[in-house]
Amino acid sequence: MSLDLMFITNDINIASEAEIAGVDRIFIDLEKNGKLERQGHLDTHIAEHYISDVKKIKNVLKKADLIVRINPLFQGTKEEVEKCIEYGADIIMLPMFKTKEEVARFIEYVNGRARVSLLLETAQAFIRVNQIVEIEGINEIHIGLNDLHLSLGLDFMFELLSEGIIDYLANIVKGKGIKFGFGGIARIGEGVIPAELVIGEHYRLGSEVAILSRTFRNDASLNNKFNNTVNIREEVEKLRSYEHYLLKQDDSFFVENSFNFRSLVRKYVTNLNKK
Repeated sequence: MSLDLMFITNDINIASEAEIAGVDRIFIDLEKNGKLERQGHLDTHIAEHYISDVKKIKNVLKKADLIVRINPLFQGTKEEVEKCIEYGADIIMLPMFKTKEEVARFIEYVNGRARVSLLLETAQAFIRVNQIVEIEGINEIHIGLNDLHLSLGLDFMFELLSEGIIDYLANIVKGKGIKFGFGGIARIGEGVIPAELVIGEHYRLGSEVAILSRTFRNDASLNNKFNNTVNIREEVEKLRSYEHYLLKQDDSFFVENSFNFRSLVRKYVTNLNKK
């Protein structure tokens, strides 16, 4: 087992370098509707990607899949889906859904022409997850830690992991044979909560997909400074090496890893609430 790694970029040079480095999916992010209002106060990624980027990136990829996150369901979703498929998207991701009816409509729009990924990140979808996973045609469900923790009124996105919410969701999703993933991963040795602990939680829970965080690009803009800023090949190799290490560990390792993760998250939240 190894995680399918997703890398967000609409730059053809960076996408090619990421693919060579071993990234499994290049991620085009078209979501704009409502995102600034939800996440504008956080230090999170809000992309300036456009529908034309789908075709542009697809044309340079040799083996990596192209995943496209569209806008939440709106009157233009069908047209957006059609364009993504026309331009070569392998996977289309629906964010911010709340009901099984929204999911069913999205699957109908895709109509088997691309893989369907659901980004579960609303309190409503969380409560209704048992209904949602009954719908035919879902290839994977990714848990969006940023928006879901905001929707649930939590202080820190990793509380979803430390307090068992992701365990609950993982069991339901995997129980239906649906591919499961969550959140993102920082570079080895980095992160508010160390990346090693987070990756350990992915393995404990049977997660199969993760987004590479901005630390893998160090906010490199669309220019030639990328390779001088971050050696993505080296960083992906470090991550894969740590995954290989995890494969050799027994259950007791993951119990201890989870305990250490939970302790650090709770300490971090306590300190946040003191401010």
